[in-house]
Amino acid sequence: MDKKIDLKAAIAIGIGGMVGGGIFAVLGLAVTLGKGGTPVSFLIAGIIALLTAYSYVRLSLTYPDRGGTVRFINQGFGIGIFSGGINNLLWISYIIMLSLYASAFGSYAPNLLKITGGQRIDYHIYLSLIIIFATAINYYSIQVVGKIESYAVIVKLTILLSFVVIGLYELSGNPNLTQLTLTHWESPLKILTAGMVIFVAYEGFELIANAAPDIIDPVKNIPRAYYYSVIFVMLLYIIIATITVGSLPFSQIATAQDYVLAEAAKPMLGHFGFTIITIAALISTFSAINASLYGGSRVSYEIAEDDELPHELTSMLWNHPVGLLITAIVTLLMANTLNLESISTAGSVGFLLIFATVNCVGLKLSRITGGTKIIPLAGFLLCLTATVLLIIQQLSANRTGVIVSIGIITSCFLMEYIFKKTETGKSKAVRKI
Repeated sequence: MDKKIDLKAAIAIGIGGMVGGGIFAVLGLAVTLGKGGTPVSFLIAGIIALLTAYSYVRLSLTYPDRGGTVRFINQGFGIGIFSGGINNLLWISYIIMLSLYASAFGSYAPNLLKITGGQRIDYHIYLSLIIIFATAINYYSIQVVGKIESYAVIVKLTILLSFVVIGLYELSGNPNLTQLTLTHWESPLKILTAGMVIFVAYEGFELIANAAPDIIDPVKNIPRAYYYSVIFVMLLYIIIATITVGSLPFSQIATAQDYVLAEAAKPMLGHFGFTIITIAALISTFSAINASLYGGSRVSYEIAEDDELPHELTSMLWNHPVGLLITAIVTLLMANTLNLESISTAGSVGFLLIFATVNCVGLKLSRITGGTKIIPLAGFLLCLTATVLLIIQQLSANRTGVIVSIGIITSCFLMEYIFKKTETGKSKAVRKI
């Protein structure tokens, strides 16, 4: 008998998916782009996530399926080159997120040696080892992956909420508080771009869709799970961004960009705070890598099962989909060759396009799902506009990230086109015989 999921567990899935490694990885990048307007950047990204959550609610209630996003896209557009290309992009976006979490782990891990006085090791070694270790755990036991995620959610939320309470208490007397005033905000376009670059910190709520078939009293609890988790995380991120900008000068944030949350804890709690946040970052990114490896392998399996990728991806290797090994190998390559901003940009572009597609499905199927058309339409237009603005702004600031993003999207659709043509050719050959 399948284990049923109550409202608290469903909300935990959403919060755990969002508050993974994202906030630890991209906070410094967001402040570098948005300066004093960074809390607004998180608000904008959160509003887009909340609008998209509406489409997920309606679709999860109408088509509860462990395939989640893959099922919704296929339901809206049928199984073809477009849906296959978008689903391929979903798999690659999981890999991008894994690379982001691994990069964050690699950036925070050396801080422990700095604290203990040990010899500094290159961060590439840390991020590679954690990917290999997490892959081994996935192969060893899925139950262990689930337990790690359950405990990690409690630990990281406890530490982050403590950071928020102490940070708000200490903020009033900090001279850097003036950095939050309008005079220190970047231009509206840069603030919007900052929100889009860090949009990856919100993408995890879509994991609720995979759990939808097992949620108790779905009509009542599925909407609550989505909305409560997104709103909670949005408020958490805005407060954390406010405390960070109000605690440290921009120059110090730029220097400690890759581990800025730990640096922001120093004015409040000294080296103890720095150490605690570092440990929280390592636990969070490790658990996020664990969960995303499993999620990525499941996505590749679902896509192959729907004949949108070679059926060989449904085969098992050491009792797990072969996609798990492929996901781990590609993550290792990506995390070791791209910088954090390029990874974050590629991830945000990928998920903005995926969410634009899901909103489009919500709009197309609104009569079937019983939903309104206005909210999915607003979500679709905002996701699409945000993607275009992000690419335009990043063309000058981070051309590598844009090239990687466009290259990945093109490859996903080209791969699907070649696969479909090959399969059609095989079918014709069989019929002739």
